[in-house]
Amino acid sequence: MLPDLALTPLDRPISVAELFTIGIGPSSSHTVGPMRAAFDFAQRALALKAVPTRVTCDLYGSLALTGRGHATDTATILGLAGWEPERLDPDAAPAFLAGIRTSGYLMLGGIAAIPFAEDDVIFHPREFLPEHPNGMTFTTTGADGSAHTETYFSIGGGAILRKGAPCAATNLAVRHPFSSGADLLTIGDATNLHIADIVRTNEESWRAPAETDAFLDAVRAAMSACIDRGIAQDGVLPGGLKVRRRARALAADLTGERPGSNPAEVFEWVSLWALAVNEENAAGGRVVTAPTNGAAGVLPAVLRFYETLVTGATAHGARTFLLTAAAIGMLYKKRASISAAEMGCQGEVGVACSMAAGALAAVLGGSNRQIENAAEIGMEHNLGLTCDPIGGLVQIPCIERNTMGAVKAINAAYLAMRGDGNHVVSLDAVIETMRQTGEDMRSKYKETSLGGLAVNVVEC
Repeated sequence: MLPDLALTPLDRPISVAELFTIGIGPSSSHTVGPMRAAFDFAQRALALKAVPTRVTCDLYGSLALTGRGHATDTATILGLAGWEPERLDPDAAPAFLAGIRTSGYLMLGGIAAIPFAEDDVIFHPREFLPEHPNGMTFTTTGADGSAHTETYFSIGGGAILRKGAPCAATNLAVRHPFSSGADLLTIGDATNLHIADIVRTNEESWRAPAETDAFLDAVRAAMSACIDRGIAQDGVLPGGLKVRRRARALAADLTGERPGSNPAEVFEWVSLWALAVNEENAAGGRVVTAPTNGAAGVLPAVLRFYETLVTGATAHGARTFLLTAAAIGMLYKKRASISAAEMGCQGEVGVACSMAAGALAAVLGGSNRQIENAAEIGMEHNLGLTCDPIGGLVQIPCIERNTMGAVKAINAAYLAMRGDGNHVVSLDAVIETMRQTGEDMRSKYKETSLGGLAVNVVEC
């Protein structure tokens, strides 16, 4: 049995580049992760002595139960064909998949042509692998009749683990190691560094400061572009629920002047920005995993709120926002999980809300304790949030849920700014509470579409 896959080792440093990745929708755990796993397996299969003549993929647990709605099958096929989420053009994917269907062949790893049909991706909705609810097994048959099998787990945020692989090295030295909110406050007290600066300093273990700034600017640009692209689109989202995009119509209905000219519409603008991102995600478009795809709209909406409506907003402030959010996200990855298949939606929208709340407090001039307070408030009022997507699609209630997470994050930040940073419930305590709640939550409420709205709303 594998070690507890829900937890990233407390002593392993996490880079901001692990929290924010640019990929495709609709799901980080069910689309991005499986594509990465399939790509990795294809490279390993091509390195075998026996020439591959067939490949199959078995999907288990949550990947099987909601995989079709999350495009797990097509993501897996694309990964086997040599595509990675960062390089794939979402607009080109349908034609590429159609070519595989028509020809009956797949170019494994983009190199070796092998016979392939869509039913070579096999769903096992009643089987859960013991190590993690998001499990998948690949098998390739060689020309000599030999078989090679690898099992992978998609553990949230697009991250994957391969069964039997050695644990990630933990000997990378960062200047300010931390594994709790208390650690961050202690380091800040000792060094007079803000949380964002603690993370920025640690990032020097991976790359030069200018490269980190360039990465953060690219993430910010991708988030912004996703909002703008989502507002420009219209029509019905794929999947069969007949959910019509709303962002474009909402933008047209809001005051024609700049956001903020009508104070009564401020939260409508925030909702618009979150809607735009998550409609793009639901359509399989280019999004930033932050920290997951299902919650991809929260941080961009709150960041746009800062850049548009907070006086004195700067590019440096946007970087501070993202670095602070990353610090908070790292704690959830270390001490709990950001996988809805393990934690329910409290592990996705709840975590994104917590990250955005702390990040906004930081750029509003908050102290480290006010930032920690804001992050705690953001999660405290998302505890118990279930993941129950109708039809297994990242649409209802997922899209609107991001608007609520964004608005709640802003409220949490301003509540924290009204205090002095002293509060009863610590961020560490609320993260542990989320973990315990997730463990106690029944499986049917954790991205299986077997409970909640998924069974109480008749699909259109």
